[in-house]
Amino acid sequence: MAQRPWRRVLLPAFALLALAAVALGAYRGLAGAPIEVELTTVTLAYPYQALTQLNATGYVVAQRKASVASKATGRMEWLGVQEGSRVKRGEVIARLESLDVAAARDQAAANVKVAQAGVEQVQAELREAQRALQRSEEMLRQGYVSQAAHDVALGRADRGQAALNGALAAVGVAEANLRVAQVAVEQTVIRAPFDGMVLTKNANVGDTITPFSSALDTKGAVVTMADMSTLEVEADVSESSLSAVHVGQPCMIELDALPNLRFSGEVARMVPTVDRSKATVTTKIRFRELDPRVLPDMSAKVAFLSGALPAEQSAPRPAVNVAAVVTRDARQVVYLVRDGRAVVTSVETGPRIGDLIELIGGPKPGEKVVLRPSQRLADGAAVKPARE
Repeated sequence: MAQRPWRRVLLPAFALLALAAVALGAYRGLAGAPIEVELTTVTLAYPYQALTQLNATGYVVAQRKASVASKATGRMEWLGVQEGSRVKRGEVIARLESLDVAAARDQAAANVKVAQAGVEQVQAELREAQRALQRSEEMLRQGYVSQAAHDVALGRADRGQAALNGALAAVGVAEANLRVAQVAVEQTVIRAPFDGMVLTKNANVGDTITPFSSALDTKGAVVTMADMSTLEVEADVSESSLSAVHVGQPCMIELDALPNLRFSGEVARMVPTVDRSKATVTTKIRFRELDPRVLPDMSAKVAFLSGALPAEQSAPRPAVNVAAVVTRDARQVVYLVRDGRAVVTSVETGPRIGDLIELIGGPKPGEKVVLRPSQRLADGAAVKPARE
């Protein structure tokens, strides 16, 4: 049977249409596929980063810190502070049992009174001996008594004066013993050595306190306290970078506990010793203004600046990697990524801050933008993060 002519025409035409439909679908699929791009985040940058010569890490420490203990040994009967308590110099922090030393003090006070009474008795005897001596001298001039009898009266007066000197010395000894006993009582009272805050409590009521905690199951320090007005940062600076650091140099301090804050400081002093194990020099950085939220032992990062930073430039600014800002149609833009698509956004830039550039207008901190966008990236194009 002869093949019909229209089949020879229609069948190849249908085949070509099918191939064209497949090719068109593939093209559209490729055209709508998300473009892989490298992303970066708009962040908050501080202008001081452009002046940073050196960075170092360290910790907040108190220049004045003490483990408050007692020179006496005894059981603690009262504790008047806890962690975080603020105390004044001389304020009573704790007391030890003091019945024994108080009794010794009272005994010493009684001995002082006994010695003073002895002085009064000796003084009375001395006055009698002196009156007898005066009568003997008068009678000796008149020839009523012999020289030997007068010598007896004179010796009695001399012995009375010597007894008085001894009695006065006994009073001095008794008073000294009283002062010793009073000191022993005072040593059972633990006082704050300076104005500050209690950091740790090392003992409780009922614990036995001994100097240097030399006995088993005893405590030495009752509390540890620090003067919070002397807080500073100790940072380790590599000895190879010492030429970039000097006393009085302005610094910016960042605390891990307060990441959104920066504190102005300056180099107060440098410890004149190199740590051999780390090849570093301990540098002390003073806070220019202390914040009550700053606490000892907080981790800190210190930026050593090449010059002082004006106060108006201390606030953070929105910034982005320089490579994210490009010029399109004679204007500066970034490709902001929203809902998986690149959105061309005009921006106004400020000064460079290290590897970043300030954004005066445009995306907010935390938003994602395309890093190094290509010329073929169009507004509204689907994008996805590039695989690392």
